[in-house]
Amino acid sequence: MPPPTHPDINIVGGGLAGSEAAWQLAERGYRVRLIEMRPVRRSAAHQSDRLAELVCSNSFRAADPKNAVGLLKAEMRELGSLIMASADRHSIPGGGALVVDRDGFSGEIDARIAAHPNIELKREEISSLAAVLEAGEGPVLIATGPLTSEALAREIAGLTDAQYLYFYDSIAPIVEAESVDREIVFCASRYDKGEAAYLNCPMGREEYEAFIDAMLAAEKVATKDFEKPKFFEGCLPVEVMAERGRNTLAFGPMKPVGLTDPRTGKRPHAVVQLRQDDLHASLYNMVGFQTRMKYPDQQRVFRMIPGLAKAEFARLGSMHRNTFLHSPRLLNASLQLKSEPRIHFAGQITGVEGYVESAAIGLYAGLTLSRTMAGNGVAPPPASTALGALIRHITESPDDNFQPMNVNFGLMDLPDSLRRKDRREQVVELALSEVRKFKSQFQDVAFQGDEVSARMGRAHG
Repeated sequence: MPPPTHPDINIVGGGLAGSEAAWQLAERGYRVRLIEMRPVRRSAAHQSDRLAELVCSNSFRAADPKNAVGLLKAEMRELGSLIMASADRHSIPGGGALVVDRDGFSGEIDARIAAHPNIELKREEISSLAAVLEAGEGPVLIATGPLTSEALAREIAGLTDAQYLYFYDSIAPIVEAESVDREIVFCASRYDKGEAAYLNCPMGREEYEAFIDAMLAAEKVATKDFEKPKFFEGCLPVEVMAERGRNTLAFGPMKPVGLTDPRTGKRPHAVVQLRQDDLHASLYNMVGFQTRMKYPDQQRVFRMIPGLAKAEFARLGSMHRNTFLHSPRLLNASLQLKSEPRIHFAGQITGVEGYVESAAIGLYAGLTLSRTMAGNGVAPPPASTALGALIRHITESPDDNFQPMNVNFGLMDLPDSLRRKDRREQVVELALSEVRKFKSQFQDVAFQGDEVSARMGRAHG
């Protein structure tokens, strides 16, 4: 079947959220045009032209549903998420985290979207939403994420008549495995949790102090004169953390707790962890080492880390501007623009942070749009679910100081008795029960839960 020439909906942005929303709508019989600007126009962070590319880490974070992000993943699986099905299929060792082979993951999403008979994949940059709306081809879903092009950002700012908020986001370097000194570096997970999935570079106190001095003295990428840097607290550049205090890193991403250096039988003063980044374990990501240091200084400073003296970098760290809407002021519970209901938003641009959260909002947008376009309303899941709590955060947060947020139990509506860690199993049971009730609004779902994984597996095999 040829792709649709007159789509029911245009989706702008082929990242995690846009791909998930396109899949959900196409599976329900809607004709979708998914518009992605790469390769016509590249962002500073992307490395390929594939859909759903993971531009930073390859970790989807905690796998255990008793962790908030693990619970969100479980809810997404229940709702038939394409992103989660692919992530599960392409998982690689990650201790207690869901870590994926980034090429296999995005490659499968790209292939599945391109092969869907209800999806037309169009490669072009959209700079005028007015032109798309005037074409009269149904609503527009904007899922352009934190790397929204400047032209489209100006267009959206004009339509919303509101100021954009922004912060700077940083990307961690990737090291070639063969260049790591295995005589120094040891393989382990903290407290031996899960498989020994991380390479650990141990530092003594003197090595740590010299490393901090070099990092503080390194030359940094400057922001533009008219932009004030506003960093996301959950993804601070390492040098910004070091500027806050010499021991900040030792109690943060370099904390040595739960690790023992087999050479000494003791806990190091600090540790730099490397996490597997591809299926063949040929590349490793420097965990928590997002940075804005200039490239020459990155190589010089990071080669001071024990075990990385001869490190070869497949990718050095970088910094990019992350743009997001003031969603509580602009969007309703269906993620429609209040001033122009034909325009919907999804993903990180709505004010969530993280791969899983972005994909979850794309999933929700696709589901709600499928009902809105059929003339039916949708009640969001309650805030006793991770997904419902995220929706409430981006649509009902206090208007004065809205900031992007990772999913966490603090966002959720829970009885005081369930806020204790030893009651998390009950939290999971309650949330999944509510998600199933939410799912009952979508009786036209073609494939749900594990059936998506099974269907993808049959097609893949």
